[in-house]
Amino acid sequence: MPGVLERRRGYLRLMRQFTLDNGFFTVTDIQHATGLPRSTAQDWVNRLLGEGCVILRDEKRGRSAAHYVAISAMPSSACRRIFTTIDGNNVEIYHDCMSGACAAFCGYHHALAGGVLVSVERDGTLLRECARIGSSEVPVGLSPLPAVGVTGIEQDGDTVVQHIRCIGGPAYSLSDMMARAEGVMQVRTRHTGSIVEGDVRTRALKHVTIGLDDTDSKEGGATFALALALLSHVTRIKGVLPISHHVAMLYPDVFMKTAGNSSSFIEVAVEPGSYLDLEAKTLQFVAGESLSREWGVAIRSGLAIPDGLREYGRQVRNQVITRAVAEATAERFGITLHGGNGVIGALGAVALAGLPHEILLDPAREIL
Repeated sequence: MPGVLERRRGYLRLMRQFTLDNGFFTVTDIQHATGLPRSTAQDWVNRLLGEGCVILRDEKRGRSAAHYVAISAMPSSACRRIFTTIDGNNVEIYHDCMSGACAAFCGYHHALAGGVLVSVERDGTLLRECARIGSSEVPVGLSPLPAVGVTGIEQDGDTVVQHIRCIGGPAYSLSDMMARAEGVMQVRTRHTGSIVEGDVRTRALKHVTIGLDDTDSKEGGATFALALALLSHVTRIKGVLPISHHVAMLYPDVFMKTAGNSSSFIEVAVEPGSYLDLEAKTLQFVAGESLSREWGVAIRSGLAIPDGLREYGRQVRNQVITRAVAEATAERFGITLHGGNGVIGALGAVALAGLPHEILLDPAREIL
């Protein structure tokens, strides 16, 4: 019996390590690591399944082996979601944390490290980082050095891989927490003394911005509220993840407005196969919930805002724009418009995406 218990501890320890390193293990992993016959490795996995120490994460499908997880190797995680969008060489990394303090810590140290990151912004618990594909040496260590940095970003097929170097608390997060975040496919780690390096793999998603305007009427409603409801609605679609909701003020002296002439836009990350479903359900929802026949929707894929599109954003805050101008601009930049005259302001919202709140909300502020 002592020999059986010792083997049990050893096999469970191995399964825990595979879970920490890869996010799961297979019977083949255990077979190769121990030298056991496959049937014996499967028997031990089944035994630990029965004891509740291991759970089946993904069933066997075709040639893909079943994936198992040692549940005792999954500690509570401060990381809710980690996902990425990509547009050519431009990548945005989103890390939604349970704690604003943790998000602030990571944001501070990531910005200090620099590396392949172009900018780092935090909105509450959401850390949003703009990066470019490539690699860069990033020294990490105790203060005044950064504790964590992104040393590289690469695209591997339909996935994005972040290369991270860290120490201390961030090392614990990388080794023990990030693999549990929604959106993370796999985390692999390597230890060199107190330094931990790791590769975090996520899906390469499309960044989609949806602008809305003229959905309210004199009798009631508000475009910002409908946009919030839309964000909640479309992120129920499989393969669509929420990023943000914003309000943008347009030309305050336009002659047809219900109040202060504000528009809204939402941002989502979308698996390519879900894009058409996203577009169809967006239009169905807005048409059904809008209180105005002039509602407008603008939908754009991509990260960086071209100069010509940003110029339209400047114009829509300073003067009355015709629908013909809006349609010509949308065609030029591959943006789809739907609905009535609200498309003018909806496109304006999309053209203003990426600006800070203090500029979005003040049409008198200059857009540099």
